[in-house]
Amino acid sequence: MRDANAFNEAPMSLFGPDEAPEAPLPSGRLPSYIRDHRKRLRDRFMSGGATALPDYEMLELVLFRAIPRQDVKPLARRLLDVFGDFNRVLSAAPERILAVEGAGEAVLTELKIVEAAAHRLSRSKVMQRHVISSWDAIIDYCHTTMAHRETEQFRILYLDRKNVLIADEEQARGTVDHVPVYPREVVKRALELNASALILVHNHPSGDPTPSQQDIDMTDQVNRAAMALGLTVHDHLIIGKSRELSFRAEGYL
Repeated sequence: MRDANAFNEAPMSLFGPDEAPEAPLPSGRLPSYIRDHRKRLRDRFMSGGATALPDYEMLELVLFRAIPRQDVKPLARRLLDVFGDFNRVLSAAPERILAVEGAGEAVLTELKIVEAAAHRLSRSKVMQRHVISSWDAIIDYCHTTMAHRETEQFRILYLDRKNVLIADEEQARGTVDHVPVYPREVVKRALELNASALILVHNHPSGDPTPSQQDIDMTDQVNRAAMALGLTVHDHLIIGKSRELSFRAEGYL
């Protein structure tokens, strides 16, 4: 718009040639140093939760299933070196993950399963809920799904007459600093869903949620189109890396 969320080992058949595990020991068991390390990490996770583990150890837990008979700590470190933190690793584009040494299809699949599970759990907390009473959950959902994307995404939350969230749809994807938005399509979809109100949401991959003039102009265009059809635009949220901006709270709406 600027300028124009069980720990059994995976079967061997899951692994691509770039992730071929070492041959198992004659006993068929993991090497003791890997087995003991994995058990310690799992025990710490089960007793203390995610807060008991730093990002690289959380990544190790995910990678255990993808690479069952190798030390995955070096790969976890490489992924963090490239992407910065756990959330950014999960939300990174598939082709960028595959470009990291040691990260093949099995690793990509495990990371994207975790990402999809996080999104689905977060979404379940907001759908068919009253917006006012679940506002914090909506903010959390938007951050989970959009804050760490490398390109802009524009979503619309559609509400019924009681301000219950009835639909959450991605309207467009764009580049690192632009996403095309068509006000006519936004309000047309609202009518198709029999919605009475909507909330616009998009992210700024730069991390700074400050609106550009294009963001402000687009919001005004959508708002005018909505008003002409008796629809209400409750807010436009811009999601940054660690905070969000509300057009309503900042006086833009």
